Amino acid sequence: MLDLLIKNGRLVEKDRIYEANIGIKDGKFEVITNPERMLEAAETVDARGNYVFPGIIDCHAHINEPGFTWREDFETGTRAAAVGGTTTLIDMPLNNEPPLTDTDTFERKQELASKKAVVDYSFWGGLVNDNLKDLEPLAQKGVAAFKAFVCPMGESVFTSVNMGQVQEALKILKPQQVISGFHCEEYGIIQENVARAKAEGKNSVRDFLNAHSVLSEYIAAKNIIDISRETGGRVHICHVSHPSVAQIVKDAIHEGLNVTAETCPHYLGFTEDLVIEKGAPAKCTPPLRTKESAEKLWDYVLDGTLSCIGSDHSPADEKEKSNEINTIWTAWGGLNAIQFLLPMMFDMAVHKRGYSPTLLNRTLCYNPAKLFKLYGRKGAFGIGFDADVVIVDPDREWEITKESLMTKNKVSAFEGVKGRGCPTHTFVRGKLVAENGMYKDMFGHGEYIYPVREGVE
Repeated sequence: MLDLLIKNGRLVEKDRIYEANIGIKDGKFEVITNPERMLEAAETVDARGNYVFPGIIDCHAHINEPGFTWREDFETGTRAAAVGGTTTLIDMPLNNEPPLTDTDTFERKQELASKKAVVDYSFWGGLVNDNLKDLEPLAQKGVAAFKAFVCPMGESVFTSVNMGQVQEALKILKPQQVISGFHCEEYGIIQENVARAKAEGKNSVRDFLNAHSVLSEYIAAKNIIDISRETGGRVHICHVSHPSVAQIVKDAIHEGLNVTAETCPHYLGFTEDLVIEKGAPAKCTPPLRTKESAEKLWDYVLDGTLSCIGSDHSPADEKEKSNEINTIWTAWGGLNAIQFLLPMMFDMAVHKRGYSPTLLNRTLCYNPAKLFKLYGRKGAFGIGFDADVVIVDPDREWEITKESLMTKNKVSAFEGVKGRGCPTHTFVRGKLVAENGMYKDMFGHGEYIYPVREGVE
């Protein structure tokens, strides 16, 4: 007998949608069959009229534990993820203290997460200016990727890297088949723009937007791609905000380089007008761009250039996001986004633009699983894969409010945003972890998912 039967749903794969029943046993997909076949199960969920996805993978999230847990921790961050349909998240090495830049910190962070996480998870390792010797051990320990910044980091304990260090890191990591992801804003341009604006007493949102120019993002991404060409290393351009940056990624892919890229819902559905309206709560870097840029960016999602979509969840408390306490320069730069990754993408892609839900499978399930080497356990309805399932009611209305947020802090640039299409049930390895906007008491259920890298030199 099966443990769980999910029947009558419309299964969404990367290239097709079809009606089927899903049988789950011991946390794995046991059988996928036509709706007419009778199956016995201890528990049955009827998904009639709804879409069924193989769990959402958020490939870019900042959970902030250890060190900065007043912003978020594994309990609050993963419960919000579960409510939003995310069944696996890949957590960034910052903002943590200590940041995840060595194997000792990996062990400590994994111990913390194992006691609290509702959903499954992997870690990005950190690439900073003094840990080149730690990269290979971290790769062998099982980080999913490495994250680096090539822009000023202020007073952060996570240091930025120069292009020489990037070059050496890519050489070290090439035999390990590990992606290095980059926050692409060119160090010198940002540093000079910000310093000049502050010296001239320019403290408006427009001054901030001008300082974090498209040019700075373009040049940094181009430099990273050029080093990938020289080294053969795998690079991933994080949170692409503008079509000009997406185009050089596309050119690199057509050239045959080991280059991939992602974007986020806020770059696809929102504009700099939101930052001008709300100030600090909508501050992030790279910043939101123009309406024309946001619309054009969709072309690169559709053609696969931007193969993944992550939340870039990086929340803060009210003081850190207060316009009264901070200037636009001193306010925390990051958005509360993990819970509404899938709902916002469903509304924007399916309802507002008429795209097939298969696009969401590719960008939120299949591609992230393949890219970060989680495929085989995650990202598809494969027999023997982890039974991660999110059932989505395409017509259910939602609104982002302080009361609806399950994150630790309730400051959101998207407060008041409404849409249609959201999860009714979220299952992680066959266990119900969220239902109808509320999480279940499944803390500690989440497991670390190790990447599978075949033929590592």
